[in-house]
Amino acid sequence: MTRYAVGDLQGCLAPLQRLLAEVSFDAGNDQLWLVGDLVNRGPASLDTLRFIIDLGPCTRMVLGNHDLHFLAVAYGVEPARQEDTFGDLLASPQCQQFCDWLRAQPLIYTDPTGDYSMVHAGIPPQWDLAQAHRLSGEIEQLLRGDQIVDLLGNMYGNQPDCWDEQLSGWQRYRLITNYFTRMRQCSAEGKLDLVNKSATSSGKHFNPWFSYAHRKTRDDAIIFGHWAALEGKANTDNIYALDTGCVWGGCLTLMNLDTKTLHSTSCSEGSR
Repeated sequence: MTRYAVGDLQGCLAPLQRLLAEVSFDAGNDQLWLVGDLVNRGPASLDTLRFIIDLGPCTRMVLGNHDLHFLAVAYGVEPARQEDTFGDLLASPQCQQFCDWLRAQPLIYTDPTGDYSMVHAGIPPQWDLAQAHRLSGEIEQLLRGDQIVDLLGNMYGNQPDCWDEQLSGWQRYRLITNYFTRMRQCSAEGKLDLVNKSATSSGKHFNPWFSYAHRKTRDDAIIFGHWAALEGKANTDNIYALDTGCVWGGCLTLMNLDTKTLHSTSCSEGSR
């Protein structure tokens, strides 16, 4: 068995299929890890999601902010935006099945061997893996339960912006979701900067979430996406940035987790 992890697809199916053919991916034997943002902004959200679901149990996935946004629109708690490109998903007779499948996905995945963990955006410096899994579980329970609409309706917003275990209710759930699906830079204390999307530090007290020496996950290998401006270069031990801007005309990157070999292919046809 070979494990592969791929960066943000965002509805760009053709580049993924090229990469899987290049490595002779075998869905009956290999695994495909997906860092989230399967849909939106690219040309083929419906075909991409259907392809991933049809791969069956070989996939391991975490939810990204675009996946959650699709759910919010599908459940009628948020209007579609002009730049959204998942109209084909919304119009599909299978839309509810797609929603149910996405609702079943986690915000963090750790291989049973413990050698790799995967999130969409990041893990704040104050959390270790055990805490991250525990807090992810709080969101997953809501996603899969009767409070799905309330969760999606309350997840938008940038406040609160710093973790406190005493947070409760929708403020707590919003911040957990933002850490896992929107974070790029934060302070040493975990205060979020959700404005700066560039690869350079915000200045003052904000730096990439993975850059802090005191980070509790510093000894854990973490795969993530979300941050296209990094161009796949985290320059930090045990940190693997796989979003290389496919939907923006960059490339799609596939990583062999056992050899750490990177494969990439042009995504110019997916550029938006």
